[in-house]
Parts: sequence; structure tokens; C-alpha cells
Amino acid sequence: MRKLPRLYSLKDDWAAIPSSVDIVSVETRKSAARPHPRSSDIQLCPPMWSNQRPIQFPEVPPMPLGRLFRTAALLSAAVLTACDNASERDAGGAANVIGAAPEPVQIVDFAALGLQGLRSFDVQANGAKVHAAFIADGGDPRQPYIGYLHSEDGGRHWSAPVALAGQFQQPVESKTGNDIQVAASGDNVVLVWQVSGEIPGMGPLFVARSADGGQSWQAGANPTGSDIDQSHHDLATDAAGRFHLVWLDDRDENGYQGLRYARSDDAGLHWQAAQSVDDSSCSCCWNRIAAAPDGKIDILYRDMEPRDMALAQSTDAGISWQRSAAVGGFGWKFDGCPHNGGSLAYADDASRHALVWTGADQQVGLYHLQSTDGGTSWSAPHRLGDGMSPFHADLAVGAERLLAVWDALGPAGSKVYLAESADHGASWTQGSLLSAPAASAGFPRIVATGQGWLALWYEQQPGSAKQWRAALIH
Repeated sequence: MRKLPRLYSLKDDWAAIPSSVDIVSVETRKSAARPHPRSSDIQLCPPMWSNQRPIQFPEVPPMPLGRLFRTAALLSAAVLTACDNASERDAGGAANVIGAAPEPVQIVDFAALGLQGLRSFDVQANGAKVHAAFIADGGDPRQPYIGYLHSEDGGRHWSAPVALAGQFQQPVESKTGNDIQVAASGDNVVLVWQVSGEIPGMGPLFVARSADGGQSWQAGANPTGSDIDQSHHDLATDAAGRFHLVWLDDRDENGYQGLRYARSDDAGLHWQAAQSVDDSSCSCCWNRIAAAPDGKIDILYRDMEPRDMALAQSTDAGISWQRSAAVGGFGWKFDGCPHNGGSLAYADDASRHALVWTGADQQVGLYHLQSTDGGTSWSAPHRLGDGMSPFHADLAVGAERLLAVWDALGPAGSKVYLAESADHGASWTQGSLLSAPAASAGFPRIVATGQGWLALWYEQQPGSAKQWRAALIH
């Protein structure tokens, strides 16, 4: 049996995964006779592709079921196989059709700050003002650099980063796929990231807040006031200046993550309306929360069974929640976690647009869907990225154009691509290469700024650490 030098997870190191690694996942079982399962209870799920080969997991010590479930998800080498067929070929030579060529911009000079590589980032745009937060490796791997910065001109120029790590000394767990989050309303800025708890790899959320536009920072409150494991969070603001937070936790320690929510009316100082939106959801996929133009609060998340993306909505600013609809009814039966959430954006006509990924048989791929009735129903899925294998993706809408970014694994490694639709998603351009041809790249984000779009991703040259890259798109 082939042995790997290490176990990989899409959650933490997409760019470094060799193209030869296969997709596998795990499930856990328990019985009354064995309340603390062993790693022998971690079962490989049936192969999703015929050329898949099994991977042997190492023995892990006995542990409570909740921790084992999270450990199994982290050990899952849920990565794309570089199959020998046309759908996996690298499309790096596709022509760029997005108007003028994307304009590279530098956000942070890592070398000047003595930083070694990017670990996590997030971005929010309020018109031309763009807020960004990032975590980068420095001298201490357990206490990396945490920074906030902003741009007043749509991402062309950036303020000097304000460092938070020296003020808040907790070891950090956030990384790509479980990223630090930033949201702002006026001068109020809130950052949320995961810190380490008693068990390595797990821990509660930490909230930092600023009332002066990010110049100074104070600790906020944990949304539940507890130290349970909380992860895969997302943060948004509404027109009234309220902050809305969503995350996953296994508060009942039954082996199932649930989708949780809380709201803050004072920029993270206190949280209220804390509740469960869905008691069982996929355990390791990021969530997206957003305030819609029609006044609803939307959460796009991956459901438990089937493993399709779903939309939950609140019409009363987060006091109560209802599951509205499946966003892409693929009926994906999967006893594991693909480490891949979705993306949600709104057009000027209040229509909702989503990007979702599925691994369902005969339907594997990235899809765009549209809703014109407030999220109650969705259009038929439209596949993106023909000739490649899009995976992690993001979406932004502006000036009656939809722009999508995604990463895709090909023979030359993982690359970031860009595509556009000028007809509300009915048709899309072929993906054009956005990242450097010789680098591995992944986990792209894109925001509309009122002056165009700003795309961000991480990029890694051979033998070097991950760097933060960005480009303006006009």
C-alpha cells in the first residue's frame, strides 16, 4: 500500500498537495459497548472515482466521540484526484476576456514585516472602502502575526497594517478554509478568529473590536460565553450597523456539528439572540452569512443529509430562522466533509446569486444558481469551468456583471482562474488564468468595490512560503 509522507486536508494546505493524492473521506461509528471509538472505527467511504486508491490512516488514541469526529474530518484527505482525462487538464493558456488585463496590487510587504507566509485572510468591501484582515507566520508558529488594514480606493492603495497579535496572546487555530473574519460598519470594525483550546486543533472563537476605524483594538465577547470548540465562522453587517455571526460547534458532543448564530448590536462588545439554526450540518465546510437588499439575513451552508448547500433566512434581524431551500438539489450522499463551502452575492435588482460545489455522481463540479424570489426557489445549476476542475470559489456582482474566481488542480498544480457573466449567469466566459503560471495558488476571494472588483488569493512559488496576492479588475 502506498504511504504518504503526511496527511493532507483541503482545510489547511491546498497549494502544497501533490496532484497524485486521491479523494477519500471518513465516517465514525459508535456503539453502546464502545463509547470511546478507536481509529479502527474510521471507515473509508466507497470510492467516488474508479481510479481512487485507499489511504491508510495512522492509529489515534481513544477519545470522546465529538473530538474523534472532528479529528476524522481533519485526517480526511479530501482532495481532488488529478485524473487522466480532459476534465482535469490545465487551462492556463485561456485568453483573458475580462476587459482590461487584471492589475496586480500589493497589499502587504511580508518581507518588510519579517513575515514568512500567509496563513489566513478575509476581505469586506463597503463601496470603495475595503477592509481586510490576515494571519501570517512569523517567529512563533503558535502566535502568528494578526493584522488589519484598509483601502479607501477600492484596493489600489492600502494603509499600513495594524498588528493585533502582540495585544492578544492566545495561540491561533484559524487557517485557510477556517479563516479569520472581518466586518465593518462606520468606524466600528470587528475581527473574529479561532484560538486554541485544551485540545490541539480545536478551540473557541475570539472577538476583537475597534471603535476608531481599526487604529486601536479591545477584546470583545465570545458569542456563547463558553470555551467549546467553534469554527468555520463568518461575519457580516446590516444597514442598521448590527453584526451577525455564524459558526459551527458540537455543543452537545454527539459527533455532529450544528450551525449556530448570534447578533451584536454594539460591535462585538456583547452578543444576543444566540441560537441553533440547524442542529446538524456538514462539519468542516465554511459558511456564508450576508444581509440581503430585501432586509433578510441569509446563511448559505452545507447541510448534513444530503450534502447539498442550503439557505437559511431570517426576516427579523436574526431573532428567528427558517430553512428556505436547497441551493442546488443534487442529492449528494456523502459520509464525510469536502472542506468546501459556497458563495453568495446580490445584484442591483435584488436577485440572489450563489456558487456551490458538489461531488454527486455524474455531477461533480462548480455551479452557479440564481434566485429571483427572495431565495425561495433557485434556477437550474449552470456548470462553470469546463475543461478544468473548479473547487474553492467566490462570487461578486457589480455593474450588471457577475465575476467568479476559483482554484483548480491540474498537472501543473493548483491555479486561480477568473470568469465573467454579463447575462445574469445564463452564460459564462471560459476561465482565464489569474495567478502566476509557475506558482501554486488557491482559496481566492473577490469583492465588488464600486470602482470595479478586487480579487485576492494566496500564491506559493516552489521552495517559498505562501504570499498574499491581489489584482484589480475593471
